[in-house]
Amino acid sequence: MVVDDEAIIREGMNRILSGSDFFVETYANGYLALEKLQESSFDLLITDLKMPGMGGMEVLKSIRVLQPEMPVIIITGYSSVDTAVEALKSGAVDYVSKPFTPDEIIAKVNNALEKKAVLVDDIYLRKELRDNHGFDRFIGASAEMQKVYRRIMQVAPTDSSVLITGESGTGKELVASAIHKNSQRRDQAFVAVDCTSLAENLLESELFGHVRGSFTGAVQTKTGLFKVADGGTLFLDEVANISLTTQAKLLRVLQEREVTPIGGTQPVPINIRLITATNRNLKTMVAEGSFREDLFFRLNIIPVDLPPLRERNGDLPLLIAHFLKKFADEMGKEVRGLAPDALALLEGYPFSGNVRELENIIERAVVLVEGGLIKKENLELTLPEEPEITGVCCFIPQSVDELKERKRHLRELAVEPIEKAFALNALKNNNWNVTKAAEQTGMLRPNFQALMKKLGISIRGQWDN
Repeated sequence: MVVDDEAIIREGMNRILSGSDFFVETYANGYLALEKLQESSFDLLITDLKMPGMGGMEVLKSIRVLQPEMPVIIITGYSSVDTAVEALKSGAVDYVSKPFTPDEIIAKVNNALEKKAVLVDDIYLRKELRDNHGFDRFIGASAEMQKVYRRIMQVAPTDSSVLITGESGTGKELVASAIHKNSQRRDQAFVAVDCTSLAENLLESELFGHVRGSFTGAVQTKTGLFKVADGGTLFLDEVANISLTTQAKLLRVLQEREVTPIGGTQPVPINIRLITATNRNLKTMVAEGSFREDLFFRLNIIPVDLPPLRERNGDLPLLIAHFLKKFADEMGKEVRGLAPDALALLEGYPFSGNVRELENIIERAVVLVEGGLIKKENLELTLPEEPEITGVCCFIPQSVDELKERKRHLRELAVEPIEKAFALNALKNNNWNVTKAAEQTGMLRPNFQALMKKLGISIRGQWDN
């Protein structure tokens, strides 16, 4: 498919590519192209970058949802490095600058199709990972997720304890399950426990078990989940929420490799692989005294850090396409994709709830959409409020110098909340130690202190630095 608003380019591309035994369809704008792509597949898309109405970048981003595996070449008469880098970051495999020769465009097309062949091989490889290694619920090919996949395959064959960290909604239980499925314990039980869902006494009873009559309501003996998972894997989600008392008992179980039920006198030997997860900073909790340091070291033998969705470059379109198909199939609806304005809105959305939030958004949109294309209003997103900048309309610059000064002042007002959050976060993560906070952020201590002074941040009343 060739998309260009200039008829002479469309005709020339048709003549060049048809002469090399390619079947070519041409379209004068992005809207017509996307309409066709919702019902037909192509091996390659070539699109101009600058077109009226819908530009090549919008077409490219929509393609990543409609047909994620299709390679895209961008044509541009604005051949700057920034343009090329932006196109390649958004998923284009190559770009060509006007004017170009027939040999040049043929070489670009052949190279793109070769890359597609490699991509198809990679798809089969990922399918094998899904089918044979328990990666069936992972969606994402970004460099950040590739690191996670490699770490899973490295740690799975061992019996070492694993601590999975990451924001809520990043898929920590999926990682724990994949580690178990690729371990020597794969044929034994995988037991998952949410440490936030039970009160302290009930959590201990669930984990360690109890004997009949050991406390009010203990009408029969109960086997704890440590014993239920014997021979397999026990996954403790949100382990940071365990009380200090239960932490001490958990540490003893891990050291002795045996568990004593509540009210019991005889310890029971256990053989489990322990995987834990949290969305909190355990190092900070250790420093604050709310998490045991010795337990932290026991749990953090193998760390696995999951990236938030905003840092998974290129994965958003793949996830959108996956969830669109999933919910359209479940609801028996024919949904072809997202309108460009809806896709653009998702690309700028912060996703504080990460993949789980995206899944909920797409499910809601599929329920609400009445046509075949999800529109901006179907997403019903709650956008974060913009920082309030006062006095914007109270003063109108009368000269270019006044305009520059006004712009500088407004930029400072907009940037200050981000700077303050940046500095406070570094200080909190380092127990209000200015030297360590500066080191963590890569700043010199005097520069960090100057930033604190500018923002009016004082550590008075906090820990001494």
